Amino acid sequence: MYELHDYLRSAAAYRVRIALALKGIEHARSDVDLVGGAQHDPEFRALNPQGLVPVYSDENLHLTQSLAIIEYLDERYPEPPLLPTSLEQRARARQMAQIICSDIHPLNGFRVHVYLRDALGIDTVRRRRWFEHWMLEGLDALELWLTAGGTTRRFAVGDTVSIADVCLVPQLDLARRNRIDVEDFPRLAAIEGACMSMPAFRDTHPGTGMGAATR
Repeated sequence: MYELHDYLRSAAAYRVRIALALKGIEHARSDVDLVGGAQHDPEFRALNPQGLVPVYSDENLHLTQSLAIIEYLDERYPEPPLLPTSLEQRARARQMAQIICSDIHPLNGFRVHVYLRDALGIDTVRRRRWFEHWMLEGLDALELWLTAGGTTRRFAVGDTVSIADVCLVPQLDLARRNRIDVEDFPRLAAIEGACMSMPAFRDTHPGTGMGAATR
């Protein structure tokens, strides 16, 4: 049995839950209560010295960083593929994933807001402005990239799910939970709708009971 240390409301962990479900990989979940400070426990720090989720474990390794985990799963369990077959589309899928995972999410993570609040004394209103600025800037860029050229497909890169969609849906869920109107980004909202029609996205959503996938 494989194991995923995660936190239900973590966008990064949600990405990995989606990938595991798409691949049909049976796994156990260990909840790490970030709000309660469980990420600072010595037992968890032994798994991940950064004190971050997700952490994926199997018989071969403990692995952190959601994109690394997703690509590892994709190489080990190649069906269904999460990277397109063409060189150009693989590059585009990775680009979209990196915009989310490298440019948007790190600026709005839980530990960033804790630091802004506790170390810098930034009040709720200004932290909210920080969150909205970086989230909206990133979503606007994604919308423009996905509508460039006037050709739209069902998912972010083509007509099948890719790593770009696996990263996009959790980011939009985070935006919605923070009262950002995703409908202002119609292309992103349409992709989200297509993804949420699939059990792998729907059943691993933070608002569901989160049953583990089976293999």
